[in-house]
Amino acid sequence: MTTTPPEGGPLAGVRVVDLTTTFMGPYCTLLLAQMGAEVIKVETPDGDVVRYVGDERGTGMGPVFLNVNQGKRSIALDLKDPAGREVLSRLVAGADVFVHNIRPEAARRLGIGPDDVAAVNPRAIHCALRGFGAEGPYRDRAAYDDVIQAGCGLAAVQGASDEPAYVRTPVADKVVGTLAVGAITSALFARERTGRGRAIEVPMLESMVTFTLLEQQGGYVFDPPRGEAGYARTASPYRKPYRTADGHLSVMVYTDAQWRTFFALVGRPELADDPRYRTITERTRNIDELYQLLEKELLARTSDEWLAVLDGAQIPAAPVRSVPELFTDEHLAAAGLFERIEHPTEGTLRMARFPISFDGDHPRRPGPAPRLGQDAADVLTELGYGPERIRQLTEAGVVVVDQGDAG
Repeated sequence: MTTTPPEGGPLAGVRVVDLTTTFMGPYCTLLLAQMGAEVIKVETPDGDVVRYVGDERGTGMGPVFLNVNQGKRSIALDLKDPAGREVLSRLVAGADVFVHNIRPEAARRLGIGPDDVAAVNPRAIHCALRGFGAEGPYRDRAAYDDVIQAGCGLAAVQGASDEPAYVRTPVADKVVGTLAVGAITSALFARERTGRGRAIEVPMLESMVTFTLLEQQGGYVFDPPRGEAGYARTASPYRKPYRTADGHLSVMVYTDAQWRTFFALVGRPELADDPRYRTITERTRNIDELYQLLEKELLARTSDEWLAVLDGAQIPAAPVRSVPELFTDEHLAAAGLFERIEHPTEGTLRMARFPISFDGDHPRRPGPAPRLGQDAADVLTELGYGPERIRQLTEAGVVVVDQGDAG
């Protein structure tokens, strides 16, 4: 059984060779696959480690892997063996994009640097996802999401003054993976004009520093600084989902008009003319007081009562959803975000589709995530390898062929 390359979508016809593992790179290539690219996932003989996260059945098809590797074709190669590297070279020769997240020194040893790829295929886009940029002294350090959240200032912003905390999702992996998609598609656009590929470096630390500083740089925008770093509104300990009479609600009152309306709704219209709250500058200085007012007033009504009132006043508000509750949310159901698909070994899966539409349509959902080596025989055949050579590579351990393909 093989994964059918996705048809349609703006990246239809683009072939991506993907050497990435864990979260950041696979999320990047998932987005490319969801937009129509054919993604060939090149794994080690042991497979991407994320295959085994939450893998209760021992199939190498854990829930994170099933989500982040939809629509990809899998071939498992021993790249320490020259024969494995020769297979990879043939893959690169026919690729539009080559993506990896291997540290610079290891990439040099494997012969997958920008010059190596350009020598095989000068039109290929070479994208290296790094923990740290190649120009700095951290360039060869290992990095995971937690390390980057700490190093970019996000953990300090997220936690209390002396208790840094991580965001409870690998946000650095996801943000930087998304940035890589933008860089790759930009390079593909440039190639249409110039005919040549580009070498892209996407460093996690530098990317997440710019992400964090956007609103947190504060007075440090100026040199020398004209004030403290940080953003008072997001730093307030009273910025949180608020208790209502029967639950919790997120309420975001922001503009002058929204605050005037809210003050009237809670019977305090005079606060609109209070110098502390008249402008966004003054409100930001006194945000703790305003958020304590929200905390107090929201207790007076139920969540549904508040939602009706606030929606009518065009003040953004939403109930706090748990992850299981997302699957019964009426808006998400009406939007058709979740679809059920049948996986050949894992049964019925519920997956979120690509959320962005093109000309009013969403790209066709790519196929399910592949088993390790599932597409090896087909890919090798496409590269010109005959049955006997495929057998030799398999018996030598250079290639892992899933038994569903091997028969």
